[in-house]
Amino acid sequence: MERNIEKLPTGSRILDVLLNGGYEQDIATTIYGPAGSGKTNLCILCAVNTARLGKKVIYIDTESNFSVERLKQICSSINLNYKKIINSIVFLKPSTFEEQKNTFEKLKEMVNNNIGLIIIDTIAMLYRLEIGKNDDVYEVNRELGRQLAYLKEISAKKNIPILIVNQVYADFEDKDKVKLVGGDLLKYASKCLLELQITPSGNRRIIIRKHRSLKEEKEITFRIVEGGILGTKEGRGFKLF
Repeated sequence: MERNIEKLPTGSRILDVLLNGGYEQDIATTIYGPAGSGKTNLCILCAVNTARLGKKVIYIDTESNFSVERLKQICSSINLNYKKIINSIVFLKPSTFEEQKNTFEKLKEMVNNNIGLIIIDTIAMLYRLEIGKNDDVYEVNRELGRQLAYLKEISAKKNIPILIVNQVYADFEDKDKVKLVGGDLLKYASKCLLELQITPSGNRRIIIRKHRSLKEEKEITFRIVEGGILGTKEGRGFKLF
């Protein structure tokens, strides 16, 4: 039975239909998929829409994925002043796993009633770098767990939706599946998991893999256009990388 929960519109009608109104406001939603599948596009769409609604957005950009040109395209398509929109986005750019930890801790002080959305794009980049240079994998995973706990607490207590972008790698036991970087830590931290795929024709597919109030495995296919995303129809099949 669906609960009556506040939702933040995604910036796309077809996504709002899929999610029955948008991203739930008191949880973390993880969007994952291969490079080029549209993860950052969905984040920018939601950031623009949140700013349009008069709220501030905190955008934690660990990979320098944010594109001002893409933001300009989306704003232009709906007659928004991109300078006004970008002034409503607070950018934070940690460059190490330790800086990411400190950034998440500072969020508790930064969050107020004017903040309508927090985006982490991506959660995995600095974690993977830390794993690569730190022999104590257990401690690195423990620290990632603590960072995710900060985000969960902020989202639940402040009623602010958090979008977490994550990378994937091939599942060698099942060629038709991918695994999330960070594994079960990310799965348990997020009440909503959305998988993005690239179809054989170059379109995108988004699938609800986990949701506390909606049917899992619901999906839509879309293509990325100048003003955002546009729904399409396509059969099964996808490209991993």
